[in-house]
Amino acid sequence: MVGTAFVVLVATVAVVVAVTGDEDSEKCHEVPTSVRALADDPAAATKALDPGDDLDGISSATHLLAHDELCGDGARVLGRVVDAGTRATGPGKPHTAAQARSAYAVAAVLSGQGIPAGLAPGVARMLAEYVVDAGRDDGFGGSDATSPVALPNEALPDKNGYTALGRFLAPGEVHTRFEYEGIDGDADMRTLVAELTEDPEAFAVLHDAERANLAAYLERLTDEGGDPDFRPSPADRGSGPTTWPDNDLQDLAGRVGTLMKHRANHTRDGTISDLDAFDRSVREHTRGTFRPAEKQLKTRLPVGDIAARPVTGPVRGDLMDGRDQLFTVLDSWAEQRHVPDRRAAAMRQMMDDFYVRGLWLR
Repeated sequence: MVGTAFVVLVATVAVVVAVTGDEDSEKCHEVPTSVRALADDPAAATKALDPGDDLDGISSATHLLAHDELCGDGARVLGRVVDAGTRATGPGKPHTAAQARSAYAVAAVLSGQGIPAGLAPGVARMLAEYVVDAGRDDGFGGSDATSPVALPNEALPDKNGYTALGRFLAPGEVHTRFEYEGIDGDADMRTLVAELTEDPEAFAVLHDAERANLAAYLERLTDEGGDPDFRPSPADRGSGPTTWPDNDLQDLAGRVGTLMKHRANHTRDGTISDLDAFDRSVREHTRGTFRPAEKQLKTRLPVGDIAARPVTGPVRGDLMDGRDQLFTVLDSWAEQRHVPDRRAAAMRQMMDDFYVRGLWLR
């Protein structure tokens, strides 16, 4: 038996990662007791993953997570560590800078590197925890982000009620800028999501998060389908209360279409060898249906509360018909809120267009 080990020192946390195996068999990394303990100690998990303000400590996340093969239940354990270290401390609590940086480090380390079986659900839960931030990165480059995190003051709306970080953000929260491109091996969200969707449980987590996000978004729009925070200005030309809701809903529909595209691609290339079994597993891991409140809500949720919202019932119809799942929610919301027919039809058409784009073009 040949064995090696290395020690990662992060703040006050000492993590030992062991490599076991022999010369004639494929080596696997054994997750030791010190790492397993992090899954039940969120503060220590955050310290172990946090790369620091300048990202100089990102190697600690690399040593923890970047393994081709993990022994036994090691991948599941690391998934729990990721979840513990990046999740807000409880409902209604905003993310801290350390948690937001840790989320960036995880995405940067794992995107494009291949994700060991069993780790994907934990990473997907992390992206669901940051659903607004993860959805902001289209993966096509050209980002103006100057840091992997945005501090609360950067999320404040301008005099017209606009912020580039997203609509309806809770005050006092740090946001992860997954789109930041300031280091080698930056967080490529397109690649990471493509890899995660090979796993049916991870697929279910991501699909749930987008559908929950749609419900949370719609219930904060006005009865005319507009942004209640929009403030008209003489300098505005061509923009109005529906401008950014249109963009946001288009992007959301595109992301759901992209999930379905990955499912089809993985089936064509043989990664998903039994599509019926994959779909059954996705449905088993799906939490349910999310419906918007019947009246407009004026609360501003921390990002981590969006995907964690309670379900309103079981999924009806074909879960893998993403367009139908989106339209069922949109149409019922428009009917309950008495949204003008012309506006509701326009919203439906825009979402349809971008769902198809996500399915075929992204």
